[in-house]
Amino acid sequence: MSSPSSLSPSPSGRRPEWAGRNYTLLTGAAVITNLGSHGALIATAFAVVQAGGSAGDVGLVAAARTLPLVLFLLIGGAVADRIPRHHVMVAANTLNCLSQAAFAVLVLSGDPKLWQMMLLTALCGTGTAFFNPAAEGMLMATVSGPQANRAFAFFRMAMNGAGVGGAALGGAMVAFMGPGWVLAVDAAAFAVAGALRAFLQVGQIAERAPGGGLLTDLREGWTEFKSRPWLWSIVLQFSVVVAVVGAAEAVYGPLVALERLGGAAPWGMALAFFGLGTIGGAVLMMAWKPRRLLLVGTLCVFPLALPSAGLAVPLPVWGLCAVMFVSGVAIEVFGVNWMTTMHQEIPEEMFSRVSAYDWFGSLSMLPLATAVAGPVESAIGRTSALWGCAALVVVVTAAVLLVPDVRRMTRKPPVVHGPSAAPDLTEPSPAPSSPAGV
Repeated sequence: MSSPSSLSPSPSGRRPEWAGRNYTLLTGAAVITNLGSHGALIATAFAVVQAGGSAGDVGLVAAARTLPLVLFLLIGGAVADRIPRHHVMVAANTLNCLSQAAFAVLVLSGDPKLWQMMLLTALCGTGTAFFNPAAEGMLMATVSGPQANRAFAFFRMAMNGAGVGGAALGGAMVAFMGPGWVLAVDAAAFAVAGALRAFLQVGQIAERAPGGGLLTDLREGWTEFKSRPWLWSIVLQFSVVVAVVGAAEAVYGPLVALERLGGAAPWGMALAFFGLGTIGGAVLMMAWKPRRLLLVGTLCVFPLALPSAGLAVPLPVWGLCAVMFVSGVAIEVFGVNWMTTMHQEIPEEMFSRVSAYDWFGSLSMLPLATAVAGPVESAIGRTSALWGCAALVVVVTAAVLLVPDVRRMTRKPPVVHGPSAAPDLTEPSPAPSSPAGV
């Protein structure tokens, strides 16, 4: 548990000591983009349908976003460790802003073509592929000291809260204003967030020495990644967990809700409870600092089997909401412990590349899982498929517990990863007291 002094604000009286200028800008920008992006996901699906598209067309547009996200993640990580990360973030935000603005104009004009929507969505996915590793590396380099756990928890709480609010607000705006205007708001959100990130001050952060080329950077990142059994084993675990949970919630969940629970509204409520659970988990981690980071985090992956099992039964709506809430709390406990472990174990100059391998591995099987969910249901039945999803989560999580480093990894005294990990190099501050991406 944190000491009372850790709860006190900085001498300026405006922010806690762990919330420096760069951290505050990063958090504010992330809230803005999450508000816009979660509404835009809903708006994109409705834009395809209103243009005369089928459910298959909605899937094609979604795949057009996911494919470049997976393909360019490793390159994005190498680029973010080669040039200033905030430059990569601003450039990615600019691409996202322009692509979403063009998408909004197409939809508002009343005649968007499927190929146009796929192309613009693919551009947005490409921007995200470069943004994610840079953003995670920048956040880790900004946070230091004994309050890293609290800082990561607050950041994730703010993002998850914005995601829940963005989805609710986006759905209402689609109903009252149409999807085109929601996409326009998302473009504006990227513009504002990019402007905030442009104000990040990194002048006192030591420049990274130039590498031997992009391929060399990728090889160095891979060497760092594979040298740590706790890292690659958990990423392998999450390649399965993300895949089966994604298939259960994206494919089977809506069908179960439609046929057994009363329609889309109950399923939306269950997803909302998952979002509330992630916020609750982040609040918990603001105060809780478990010593065995990965052991506690991995034990909290087991509850991710509950939603699939609940859909297999199926549980009544209140029961499904309860297990979704529990799984939301659990994944957030894992997420904060994972970020804290990465922060203390990975060298600063490798943050973005290792983060990219983490993202890549965790997402790699998701497109395949969602694609085969239908054929698997036809072959063995939906109930058996859902029980299989739950069983896979349990099996791969139990297997990871066999890795000694996962069981033994402990929270260490604060470690400074070079000049960039100082408490807040961009403004005066008191002396420090010290990604699965999930």
